[in-house]
Formats: sequence, C-alpha cells, structure tokens
Amino acid sequence: MNVKNSQFLSMEQLQDQYLNRQQKVGSNAKMPSGMSFEEVLQKQQAKETQASAAQVKFSKHAAGRLSDRNIELTDEQMERLGAGTKKAGEKGIRESLVLVDELAFIVNTKNNMVITAMDQTETDENIFTNIDGAVII
Repeated sequence: MNVKNSQFLSMEQLQDQYLNRQQKVGSNAKMPSGMSFEEVLQKQQAKETQASAAQVKFSKHAAGRLSDRNIELTDEQMERLGAGTKKAGEKGIRESLVLVDELAFIVNTKNNMVITAMDQTETDENIFTNIDGAVII
C-alpha cells in the first residue's frame, strides 16, 4: 500500500526510510570529516587521557600542607610534577614520591592525586613511608 498526497507515511515508506538508513549508518559509516565514529571516539579519548595525565589534582590535605608551608608552585613545576606522575604510573608505581626541585610530593598515580606535599628541608630524617617508587625530576 502506497499512500500518496498525504502528510502521513505508509508503513512501507517508514520501513524503507529507517531500515535503509540504519544499514547505511553501520560501524564503518564515515562522519562528514571522513572519519568513522570509532576513529573520532578513539581520538577524543586519547586527547582526554593526555589532558588528564598532565593535570595533577591536590587532595584537601595536600592543599592544606602547601598553604600552611607557604609553598607556591610555578607552571613549570606543575608540568614537571605531572610528567613525573605520568612516568611513575607508566612504570607501575601506585604511590610515588616525586621530587621537584626542593619539594617532595607523595602522589597516587592511579588518580593523579597529590596526597601530601612538603619542602625537603622540613623532612628531618628524609624518610618516606607507604610508597612503592620514587621519581626525581
């Protein structure tokens, strides 16, 4: 049955419209940019992974320690801290000591989270516990 001159579509017209469209929009369908959805998704995920790896977060405790000790990090030090955290994670270190200049940070590499921070001059005995690796940047 083919209905003509009507604002409504017949069942066959709907089937053709939507079923043929679904066949065209398969897993290999290309987006207007010429890339498949899977390629676009993987590219975006890679960007997000790189951005999150570069951004180190500070726990409430670590932020308090930095504030109490009047420690201010430069952009360059933050980049180095992020790079050290990334290197530690790549080596399989879960809780890492990352040394940047005269500053010491205990970092959870899975969450990119600084757990605590201190100036190396404040560590009387230079003993760090509950870590499984260290990175000196």
